[in-house]
Amino acid sequence: MSDVKSMIEAGKTSLGIEFGSTRIKAVLVGEDNAPIASGSHEWENRLDNGVWTYTLEDIWTGLQDCYRDLAVDVKKQYDVELTTVGALGFSAMMHGYMVFDKAGEQLVPFRTWRNTMTEQAAKELTELFRFNMPQRWSGAHLYQAILNKEEHVKDIDFITTLAGYVHWKLTGEKVLGVGDASGMFPIDSTTRNWNKEMLAKFDELVAPKGYPWKVEDILPKVLVAGEKAGTLTEEGAKLLDPTGKLQAGIPVCPPEGDAGTGMAATNSVRVRTGNVSAGTSVFAMVVLEKALEKVHEEIDMVTTPAGDAVAMVHCNNCTSDLNAWVNIFKEFAEAFGMKVDMNDLFGTLYNKALEGDADCGGLMSYNFFAGEPVVGFDEGRPLFVRMPDSKFNLANFMRANLYASLEVLKVGMDILLKEEKVAVDEILGHGGLFKTKGVGQSILAAALDTPVSVMETAGEGGAWGIALLASYMNNKAEDEALDDYLDAKVFAGQKGTKMNPDPKDVEGYNTFIERFKKTLPIMKAATETMK
Repeated sequence: MSDVKSMIEAGKTSLGIEFGSTRIKAVLVGEDNAPIASGSHEWENRLDNGVWTYTLEDIWTGLQDCYRDLAVDVKKQYDVELTTVGALGFSAMMHGYMVFDKAGEQLVPFRTWRNTMTEQAAKELTELFRFNMPQRWSGAHLYQAILNKEEHVKDIDFITTLAGYVHWKLTGEKVLGVGDASGMFPIDSTTRNWNKEMLAKFDELVAPKGYPWKVEDILPKVLVAGEKAGTLTEEGAKLLDPTGKLQAGIPVCPPEGDAGTGMAATNSVRVRTGNVSAGTSVFAMVVLEKALEKVHEEIDMVTTPAGDAVAMVHCNNCTSDLNAWVNIFKEFAEAFGMKVDMNDLFGTLYNKALEGDADCGGLMSYNFFAGEPVVGFDEGRPLFVRMPDSKFNLANFMRANLYASLEVLKVGMDILLKEEKVAVDEILGHGGLFKTKGVGQSILAAALDTPVSVMETAGEGGAWGIALLASYMNNKAEDEALDDYLDAKVFAGQKGTKMNPDPKDVEGYNTFIERFKKTLPIMKAATETMK
């Protein structure tokens, strides 16, 4: 412990803070990049006038509470005040729309990735660029605001993501890591910067509107992993730690999106590796060795934090409906006067699912809290459906809800793996779905018919991933590539558990997914009639 204490006092640490959908998490790592302390803050997006958003106050009170929680953990474990760290990094949910005027004032409330309000813009830009521009991308939000003739557009001086916003306020730098940037506008994989040709097409498209800006002028500067992205200012230090104990001057790495930090946290930034991040939303990413043959609206093209091309399948829904059902069981238990440990409850119900039929006994679940553009839905209605003769028992019920958490992901990944024949040697899983050992992992292996590994550090997630990117910036050798650094300095000798797909489960999941695709008109009817 004394070694860790002196390491903290000497500032030989790296701190990563990530804004997830339901939790802000901080992870402090030591010189060996292993976590030594953590902090967190629970938060929820709100539906305000039909827009999924977080207020600026939510962001800052959440960040301060998360940091305070970390500082308390450091004090409790090592009896030392946290006054400095060696390097710092911020990451957050990608995409969305945060726009500011010349005075730095926010022009409209933050429109998060969860909003599916930009269908016309996404379609038109996809056709213009011949490149898939999903609805949640910042560029689609910007163009939709233009199509809607929103008054604020003429006043935009800066557009960024949540991570870019936090970084800007704490360092004064309007920059963004290339991975997060690749969820705003297309990136040129050769220059690892904005695709100039597509930006020019966008400017030409909106030129008749006479706005006083060109799109590149209002976008952040793109940086790749390892580059310096500024330092924590005096004002920034007070924003992060209102007690005033945290010192300014800490070097900060490029702010990244949760896709990039997920890649770092699972050591899947090398070509032919892939990872699946499964929490409130779920996305799969595969680092490509060659370009895809066709443009697919179901597949997003993003990059690793180092700028390598990545094919991504992103789904808006994953565990929200599953968690809602688990909470029903909690209420049931409490109605009988039982005190329930949530970890035990999740573990028991998840393991029960493994006893179910491979095809869930004919049960069908749709976990759509929000819309799912991959299968053509702007709105969600969580539904559970069964035939009178379906095998309705607890095991099949839980299995159907676990299958449902990955159902849209499978539709997209089948395009990548079966149609495009993308080569992937192994998928690494991380996020809340994998916390119960072996359950989410076996179901993902069945869904993708690919071996799935889960590292011991999988629960650390994106906050650990951004801490690693901060550490890489501060500690890498002169020409050391990110994938080499992660192999040698982070994951060397680290054990993970690998699970091969069970052929019976693969067949069962395929039956389930065919039923899912055939019965999507039920979901369509629900969105049209349940208002």
